[in-house]
Amino acid sequence: MAKKAWIERNQRKRETVQKYAALRAELKAKRDYAGLAKLPKDASPIRVVNRCSVTGRRHGHLRKFGFSRLTFREAALNGLIPGVTKASW
Repeated sequence: MAKKAWIERNQRKRETVQKYAALRAELKAKRDYAGLAKLPKDASPIRVVNRCSVTGRRHGHLRKFGFSRLTFREAALNGLIPGVTKASW
C-alpha cells in the first residue's frame, strides 16, 4: 500500500490541475509560454499520476478499471468485477 502522503500529494495535484485548467487553456491558445511558465508546476496535468483506487500503487495501473494489476487480479479471481473471468482454453 502506498504511503498516505503520496496519495494526498497526488490528490492536491489533481485539485491544482482543475483550478488552473481554464487559465492554462487560455494561455496556450494565446501561445503565451512565459505566462504558462509562471503557473505552478503542479498545474500541469502531466504531473498527475494514475494510482490504484484501492492500494495507491502507481505502477501496473489498468485505466479501464482504476486498479493496479495485482488488485485487479485478486478482484477478478474473487468475482468482484462483473464480466471478467479467468481465461481457459
